[in-house]
Amino acid sequence: MKRLTNFFVDEAPILRALEALLQVGLGYLRLGQPATELSGGEAQRIKLATELQRTQRGDTLYILDEPTTGLHPADVSMLMMQLNGLVDAGNTVIMVEHDMQVASNSDWIIDIGPGAGDAGGMIVAQGTPYDVAQSKDSRTAPFLLM
Repeated sequence: MKRLTNFFVDEAPILRALEALLQVGLGYLRLGQPATELSGGEAQRIKLATELQRTQRGDTLYILDEPTTGLHPADVSMLMMQLNGLVDAGNTVIMVEHDMQVASNSDWIIDIGPGAGDAGGMIVAQGTPYDVAQSKDSRTAPFLLM
């Protein structure tokens, strides 16, 4: 994709689309790659890249399911910059995420547990990352990066 940005430098709509894909960590995809070959996370990030191209009105709710799954740490950082940009523009981003670096940089955490499946489903802690890191009931607390 990076080489394509040089090729399409004079084609603003195409360039904007390619740059959005790079911003969400999808620079490794091939042009024309069948959608059936994409993972769920890749498909989700393509949808996010589509949104990033649009003019932000600041009134959109984004709900994401583990958007960093399978991403290289450098790509996680790029994706987080884009999500923070959406929030800075007045939008709301809610995500399910197990990456503690991402959780630690969130505005608010709702920690659900205490276990998985039938042993879970209850809110065990909520608040800022600092608040949740102090919780005695949260299994997530020791892993939050404060």
